[in-house]
Amino acid sequence: MTGSRLPHNPHWPRASEWLEVPPATAPAGGDLGVLGIPAHATSLSPSNAHTTPAAVREALRRYSPFSWDADLDLGALSAVDLGDVDDPDGDGGEARVSLAAADASRSFPVLLGIGGDNSITYSLMLGMAGDALGEWGLITVDAHHDLRDGANNGSPVRRLIEAGVPGAHVVQIGITDFVNSAFYADRARQYGITVISRSELRHRSPADIAEQALAVAGRGGRPVFVDLDVDVCNRSVAPACPASAPGGISADELRQLARALARDPRVRGLDITEVDATADAADGRTVRLAALLVLEVAAGIAQRGDSA
Repeated sequence: MTGSRLPHNPHWPRASEWLEVPPATAPAGGDLGVLGIPAHATSLSPSNAHTTPAAVREALRRYSPFSWDADLDLGALSAVDLGDVDDPDGDGGEARVSLAAADASRSFPVLLGIGGDNSITYSLMLGMAGDALGEWGLITVDAHHDLRDGANNGSPVRRLIEAGVPGAHVVQIGITDFVNSAFYADRARQYGITVISRSELRHRSPADIAEQALAVAGRGGRPVFVDLDVDVCNRSVAPACPASAPGGISADELRQLARALARDPRVRGLDITEVDATADAADGRTVRLAALLVLEVAAGIAQRGDSA
């Protein structure tokens, strides 16, 4: 996919052109800041997730910034590519991510992080919230609880709760069978986390699920961070996610959830995680899904304030 020649058509702009890195002299700020966070070194499964931010930017060349369903052109939304955080792994790397997130939050009402593995959720949210972490809520769209001990891609939710995020304002969407343990399920109950399982998504719409999650995580108007872990999807559509499993949610369900959650003004930050671009299928389906999630998030932000 990288380096392929695509035709030029002035009447068919590419999403990659909409999300261009601005020149150094451009004024800071806009509607959406996009930050690459190529973390991978502490992943529990061997991963080259550090290759993914660049791959997602490349995949955006294959899409336009126009939403047919919403009759919406993202060209009206100011999105700025802030580049990548250098060496984001380990204590020093996490500090750099948090600093970059804090800086971006002063210029952009919404920040989207493109990972990288799921460890970035901790440093991103910590940087955005700062001393007010206890006043935030967290929504994860993920097959896993991410409540393990240590500092890795299996621990960001535990680390955030221990740092101050109230468990009562944490919602986990997509938790599924046979990829978690009884120990961590019990830990989730002890923390007071609201779990909306994968099986519930078979009987309820993504819009309904998103509304419930936002009501819990954003209760009282608190700001919300959303983690979009692509391994929540069926392995057939997310082969580049080391921990994706057969029976996960569809690509369409994840896309709907991303837009519905981003549409709520309480959502201040999001991330897209757990894609290893080097492990993708030949057609690049997982990376392309991640690129579409960037566009779904942007579309949701552009629709804020709409009546329906």
